[in-house]
Amino acid sequence: MSSARRATSLLTPLLLATCLVVPPASAGPARPSPPYPEVGAGTRLLDHPAKLAGFVEPEWYEANIPFVDLPDREIEDTYYYRWRTYKEALKRTGDGWIVSEFLGPVGYSAPGGGIVAAAGHHVYEGRWLRDSRYLDDYLDYWLRGSGSGPKPATDFLNENTTDWAHQYSFWAADAVVARASVDGRWDFALDRLPELRRQWAAWAPQFDRELGLYWQVPVWDAMEYTAGSYQSDDPYHGGDGFRPTLNAYQYGDAMAIATLLRMRGDHREAKRYEQEAHALRSNMDKYLWDAEDQFYKHVMREGNPDRAKLADREQIGYVPWYFHMAPPSASAAWAQLTDPQGFAAPFGPSTVERRSPWFMHDALKGCCRWSGPSWPYATSQTLTAMANLLIDYPDQPHVGAHDYYRLLRGYALTQRKDGQPYVAEAHHPDEDRWLYDSRGHSEDYNHSTFNDLVLSGLLGIRPQRGDRVRIAPLVPPDWDHFAAENVPYHGRNLTVVWDRDGSAYGRGAGLRVWLDGRPVHRQADLRPAEVRVAPVDRRDAEPSADDLVNPAETGYPTASASHTWHADRAADAIDGQDFHLDVPSTRWTSYGSPNRQDWLAVDLGAPTRVSDVRISFYDDGGGVRTPDAYAVQYREPDGTWADLPGQARSPRTPEKGRLNRVLVSPPVLTDGLRVLPSRADGGAVGITALQSWRTEDSRVTARLGADVVAVRPGRSAEVTASVRTTAPLTVRPELLLPRGWTAEPVGRSGDRVVVPGKPLDLRWRVHVPDDLQLGARMPLRLMVSTVERGAVTRDTADSAHAEAVLDPAGFGAVVWQDELTGRPPAAAVPR
Repeated sequence: MSSARRATSLLTPLLLATCLVVPPASAGPARPSPPYPEVGAGTRLLDHPAKLAGFVEPEWYEANIPFVDLPDREIEDTYYYRWRTYKEALKRTGDGWIVSEFLGPVGYSAPGGGIVAAAGHHVYEGRWLRDSRYLDDYLDYWLRGSGSGPKPATDFLNENTTDWAHQYSFWAADAVVARASVDGRWDFALDRLPELRRQWAAWAPQFDRELGLYWQVPVWDAMEYTAGSYQSDDPYHGGDGFRPTLNAYQYGDAMAIATLLRMRGDHREAKRYEQEAHALRSNMDKYLWDAEDQFYKHVMREGNPDRAKLADREQIGYVPWYFHMAPPSASAAWAQLTDPQGFAAPFGPSTVERRSPWFMHDALKGCCRWSGPSWPYATSQTLTAMANLLIDYPDQPHVGAHDYYRLLRGYALTQRKDGQPYVAEAHHPDEDRWLYDSRGHSEDYNHSTFNDLVLSGLLGIRPQRGDRVRIAPLVPPDWDHFAAENVPYHGRNLTVVWDRDGSAYGRGAGLRVWLDGRPVHRQADLRPAEVRVAPVDRRDAEPSADDLVNPAETGYPTASASHTWHADRAADAIDGQDFHLDVPSTRWTSYGSPNRQDWLAVDLGAPTRVSDVRISFYDDGGGVRTPDAYAVQYREPDGTWADLPGQARSPRTPEKGRLNRVLVSPPVLTDGLRVLPSRADGGAVGITALQSWRTEDSRVTARLGADVVAVRPGRSAEVTASVRTTAPLTVRPELLLPRGWTAEPVGRSGDRVVVPGKPLDLRWRVHVPDDLQLGARMPLRLMVSTVERGAVTRDTADSAHAEAVLDPAGFGAVVWQDELTGRPPAAAVPR
């Protein structure tokens, strides 16, 4: 599989005057991976194109999302809008896919742009997508990749923790188990058990043994200013205390880890985690539950020897129900959700109760005040917790299904701006306006869930660990119909339909369930039901890599263009993102160009094999439109450009809102690609994403020996690599170099057979050009082709840098030497 390492340093321009060593273009019939997962057999009750009207790249949604049909137009419109915002947030990085919070970069994110604060929400929402690669990569980013790496322990980035996955509170193991409960891929979850245990244990420095609870600073719960922090010496970074949030997250994670341990057969260790969880629950009830106010509250850590609770109820008091942590006896807390002096608000719920003296304190002074504003992050947690209460707990008199629907509908109506679906950071609880909504920063803010609330709450599709699903809708009693179609569940397509009299969908009256298009259950009413979901054999999607992506904009690949509008950038076409907003933007356009035709080019620095080019053209409906035609060219060894041979295009000509795919057979080895889009009227064109995908082999691990190889201009250096496999395979390793560089293998070359447990070690002598500038860092690419029946079927790669360093042997004499002793330096030595 491809390494997480990417080019990350500023490089000198590629020297086109030197020669490029390029093997023959016909490298074999590599098999491009399809851009979308196969949906498989299912029902076709709904008009999918009508649901996706106006969406860019509707094929992505058709292949990935569950389709719903609801009598409530506002909830349904918000549902499809939130899938659009989720797709916008998918970002390709050196670690593969991540799910971003903001569409643009921020200074406090982890490498690649991840922010762990809402990662739990991202997993709960994304678990309903059919393509498993997004969350596979994203979870590994936080558990094994750059997101798990070291972080400065500073006030700006959280001085209490030392890695990015603990910068903010995060319910990692619970989210992994919740995801596996939907897709049924428990092997993935079990394989990450060591990392999940380390993630849980790493919160130990914030565990208070006297109370048996964890403490957290509100800002690192993603809550900058709160009722608690305002009552400290530092309203922004103060107020650290024992909070329902992190303690509930650790409870949920401990129970999730115990679940995985039991599945693995380790009952002793599972019991230990369950005991840790039960102790947390007991201590939270003892110290954080206010018996008089009937609510879980924040307890200040400093200057509070009596462990007095805050007088204020905060919305975070509902988090324990998110993890089934709160006992049934605590259900009276939910009366505050509908109390006008509690959390109830026209655009609520509010983040602190209205009766609190801190309600809306400084809230109008700017972000980010969680002292009353309606916060989608917390609303998501509250609605998830409420669904658990209503479906999984005993009946109670405080809230009902009608309250869930009312709150969910209010949440949908909150997500509006100028009459259109829209989500930003925080909303006024009483007025129809977003409070924290910075232009170019807050648009389509991905910091909450909505679609998970529709599917698992409103429509009651309750994922289970066994071969079954529970259906327990919370819809209003006067709803005559609803449908959730082709929901990806345990490798099957699940369709749940309610049609009171059979007139809405024409498939019979009552509640009906289909699996893979076949009816498996029916009943006359909406009482909870369990349906068996038989397991199926399935194969995970093949891994793939985009060789053009460079989200950090350092090193290679680099993008350039014949003309670029001043507000756009060529680099944005290869930044790993693909969305079609006006603000913020991620695009190159030729708007304002004096040229009849313009081009966008990508310099890879070192060659790669090109077989699957994908282009997303930008169309704003105004000055920038979808091109009428385009050419795709590659750079030849002499530096000239030529059309890629053997192109098969889909669609044949560009269509507005469609992904353009160019399959190249046989693949071409090149270090540069160029796209030349054109309009018949000579108008401006744009590209939001230019990609070159390469199918990798999940059975192969290819690694260069070092991230950085020191080289000296005009001299040779040794480069090492290794190849490991999980099955006996024939592989063909190559070291691909920048123009003017050459290499000879040390030892045997050509096709090699690799078996599990016996890695293939490789060495090359690399010859560096004389004119390489000191400090330059050039890419090296290890390409390992899987050879089956004499043909290349997949290409697995790894990248590193060669850095030009000073060679003291290249200087005839020392002319200045300072021993750093404080004494004058030695006299200059004559040449």
